[in-house]
Amino acid sequence: MTRILIFMTEAGGGGHYASAAALRDTFRERYGSELEVEMVDLWSKYAPPRLSRVEQGYRLLVDDLPWLYRLLYEVGERPKLTEPLVAAAAQLLRAPVARAIREHAPDLMVSVHPLVQQVVLKVLSRMRRSKPFVTVVTDLVTVPPVWFSREVTLCFVPSDEAYRFALWAGLRDEQLRQFGLPIRPAFARPPRPKAELRRELGMNPDVPAALLVGGGEGLGPVADIARALAARLARERAAGEPPAGQLVVVCGRNQRLQDEMLAHAWPVPAVVKGFVENIWDYMAACDCIITKAGPGTIAEACALGMPMVLSGYIPGQESGNVPYVLKNGVGVYAEDPWQIAAVVNGWFGPQRPILAQVAANALKLGRPQATFQIVDEIAALATGKGGSE
Repeated sequence: MTRILIFMTEAGGGGHYASAAALRDTFRERYGSELEVEMVDLWSKYAPPRLSRVEQGYRLLVDDLPWLYRLLYEVGERPKLTEPLVAAAAQLLRAPVARAIREHAPDLMVSVHPLVQQVVLKVLSRMRRSKPFVTVVTDLVTVPPVWFSREVTLCFVPSDEAYRFALWAGLRDEQLRQFGLPIRPAFARPPRPKAELRRELGMNPDVPAALLVGGGEGLGPVADIARALAARLARERAAGEPPAGQLVVVCGRNQRLQDEMLAHAWPVPAVVKGFVENIWDYMAACDCIITKAGPGTIAEACALGMPMVLSGYIPGQESGNVPYVLKNGVGVYAEDPWQIAAVVNGWFGPQRPILAQVAANALKLGRPQATFQIVDEIAALATGKGGSE
């Protein structure tokens, strides 16, 4: 049986894990038992203790010290500074990475994290093992050079901007494929009717709905935005009329946020959830999404033709995602909760035609089949059955 090993790590955010899981699930759906696909968190499972806790350091930087995170990110955009660090990391991780490769004995390896492939490729070279190695870039627009290694067999990029970065970094056209970001296979299926989904999810089937998410960890000013939006939608409601809109607030693993939202006296219909597996159903049931500018959420929203209100971004890796959304007319950017409330209230009221146009733009930009295209190329490479050029 052909074995494919997906190297990932939750250091750098849960989006990398989600991308790896999307690939794994699509391999299983597409190829069943023909391929054996495993995901390995290289840092937490194999790295020495200090490095295995790098995920906690990432969250501290992003949440509490964003200026320092941006500085470190900018350092990562300078190959002359990062190459010695990568070489040192490869030396430090040589034994554990070699152990991971021997334990899993893959026929092909995939990286979905910028800090993985450079180290693994150097260790493979020292082990004198020649195996196909693939990078799947999971940043959307702002892609640092550390993502790119000339030694990879194939590199999948999600956008024109990422393609240009890859060429600038020295990759050849024949090494590159551009399909889109890997998102879960459910996003490629036609969604069920909104009214049916809303009834199933405890929502009002006849009222416009906004989905508010804070990622898997429920981060950001979710509570402030939710309260402002609910208050604005309630203000537009005339006596005896249905509400101008309803909310779905997904709090992720943030139990404190969930408790706070459940205790709030909502003036409009509101559904509050913790971490949900079937986020695609909640997205398909709603008319717009309020989120930070994470690449995976943007790709998922576009796949469903869902207008976006971007409420923030991580400095560095998500900086380019905001102009990408604005340039393509698939959403707006607003940080102030009351400004966000005004945008959504307008979309649900006199600006419904604008909402419809933004939805059409998003659907046109979406690449719901991207994961299947990526998986088919990798499977062809792993099994030696060829692939598209």
